[in-house]
Amino acid sequence: MITWSDFKKIDMRIGTIIEVLPFPEARKPAYKLHIDFGKTIGIKKSSAQITTHYSAEELIGKQIVAVVNFSSKQIGPLISECLVMGSYKQDGSVILMQPDKPAENGSLVG
Repeated sequence: MITWSDFKKIDMRIGTIIEVLPFPEARKPAYKLHIDFGKTIGIKKSSAQITTHYSAEELIGKQIVAVVNFSSKQIGPLISECLVMGSYKQDGSVILMQPDKPAENGSLVG
């Protein structure tokens, strides 16, 4: 179990995917994402293993939920700056977490 103060340390924000690139160096099929979190946080890069359910074209402009206060992580040649949140299906594929209505980039999720 974690405490409420532990949970409050996790900075989850709404961002909009603005660029999607192939990531052939990834161990499992994935995309490189550039995500706009608004003026305060800016644009962050991440990778996501979401190729099963999403084409690169349909991801552009999609709003997602991500943790933005993890330290950077090297994933192959990419430095990941945030963790895109999703739900794992039984087959191991991922469905993105996203707001059900448009939200301002950088909005706090809690």
